[in-house]
Amino acid sequence: MSNVKNYTEQGGEKTIIGGSLDIVEGGKLLFNGAEAKPAVSQADSTAADVASLVTDFNALLAKLKTAGLMNAE
Repeated sequence: MSNVKNYTEQGGEKTIIGGSLDIVEGGKLLFNGAEAKPAVSQADSTAADVASLVTDFNALLAKLKTAGLMNAE
């Protein structure tokens, strides 16, 4: 057993991050070749009815898709 927090298992199939992963300027996080970025902030919902809540929720989904954190259909 190692005392290293971040390591790649033998064979390279799995990387363990037990500490921090710091992606510095110029670095990218890719999922299937698409860059993942932090999502734009979504304001807390103040919806008073279901239709307004659906609108707020769909806005959140759109932001997650734009950021590459959710696959677009």
